[in-house]
Amino acid sequence: VQLQASGGGLVQAGGSLRLSCQASGTTFTNYAIGWFRQALGKEREFISTISRFGSEVYYTDSVKGRFTISRDNAKNTVYLQMNSLKPEDTAVYHCAAALGLSTDYNIWGQGTQVTVSS
Repeated sequence: VQLQASGGGLVQAGGSLRLSCQASGTTFTNYAIGWFRQALGKEREFISTISRFGSEVYYTDSVKGRFTISRDNAKNTVYLQMNSLKPEDTAVYHCAAALGLSTDYNIWGQGTQVTVSS
């Protein structure tokens, strides 16, 4: 599977963005999809994940209640709706795939930059 993240941009604090992760190349429903981010000078951070058919979702504490992950398997796409954005959400956001029930996200797409101004 190949992944491509898009939808990033510059937004003011309190604003919203929706990121998309478009997949191609194989059976999309074989993969759980996760979102990760990496801010400048910091370690990569797990944000959220969604199971193959969307029945299970998880979020890191810092985004709970603000971010929502979803997937449209007919479009081979996973979304990350980000509301109430904060300057500390500024980072490059990547989506990644894990096969089946694995938590080994070993397929990565190019990231998309999210910048939140104060």
